[in-house]
Amino acid sequence: MFARAQALISETALAGNLTALARRAGARLLLPVKADAYGHGLEAVARVAARHPSVWGFGVAVPREAATLAALGLGKPILLLTPPTPEEVRPLADLGVRLPVASVEEADALPAHARAHLKVDTGMNRLGARPEEAAAVGRRLAERGLLEGAYTHFATADEPDLSFAHEQLARFRGVLAHLPPVLAHAANGGGVLSLGPLPGLGLARPGLAAYGFAPAHLRQVAPLIPVMTLRARVTHVHPVRPGESVSYGGLWRATRETTVATVGFGYADGYPRNATGRAHVLVAGERRPVLGRICMDQFMVDVTGLNVRPGDWAEVWGAGEVTVTDVAAWGGTVEYEVLTGVGARVERVVEAEREDAEAVGG
Repeated sequence: MFARAQALISETALAGNLTALARRAGARLLLPVKADAYGHGLEAVARVAARHPSVWGFGVAVPREAATLAALGLGKPILLLTPPTPEEVRPLADLGVRLPVASVEEADALPAHARAHLKVDTGMNRLGARPEEAAAVGRRLAERGLLEGAYTHFATADEPDLSFAHEQLARFRGVLAHLPPVLAHAANGGGVLSLGPLPGLGLARPGLAAYGFAPAHLRQVAPLIPVMTLRARVTHVHPVRPGESVSYGGLWRATRETTVATVGFGYADGYPRNATGRAHVLVAGERRPVLGRICMDQFMVDVTGLNVRPGDWAEVWGAGEVTVTDVAAWGGTVEYEVLTGVGARVERVVEAEREDAEAVGG
């Protein structure tokens, strides 16, 4: 059966982004693939990224992601970025998953075959040991032969004002000065683009940037291309007469004879319902408005004057005319939320040789 919607994942775009970010960071990459690789498909992205020479390993948020990734047997280290529960520690260590540690108690609870990355809270106030406590935790891990890395997370590195990012970096370096040499990492995508190479830090963790997105003021720093093109099938084409309304609530009413196409993609699949009244898509190569309320499983588009039939594709977002950034703005949210909201009903398809012209649905 045909897929109602597909997320086309460009291997070329992903590889190009990874190359550009590694060059900018002057370091190898610990690629975050949490949240189903930011909605792009964990398995699809990991298999492509594992072949890239700049990728040291992968970062995940929950144990299930770590177990899924370990089962692929890609031969790359996996770091769990959030704390495991006590009963999850040994099974994860048995899988070779690197574990975050933020206290001496956690360090002492690790089995002897575990590998750990010290998590330092330099100002995000979310997870980790405070700088004045972190060195003791790191030394305890080192005494046990378990310390592989240390990391922190920038809270404002994607903002124009980098003063707090520099404060965080100084606090982190202060901790590293009291540890033996480790794989240190701090820069998220914003940090890679805004700060560039960070001497002494052997890894970087660009998340959204690896998938092709950067804050507006940093877009010229590195050549990033959106990795995902989202397209959905036209399922129905019908006329709407003047005075008739479309979709729930009758928010849109025809003022002329209008040809309307119904497209099989909705807010259950990841299209923001709040984009109602603002969204546009590409149909038959033309940008056309979405009409009326976006539904759970579908939305309607004005295709008047176009040769559109059921089974044709509508491009919901891509690398050109309509982007995830546009969709996020229409929905009053951010690219992260749109991408990670792409649902399981959407088929992920890796395209090894997709060219830019094809990516924009021309």
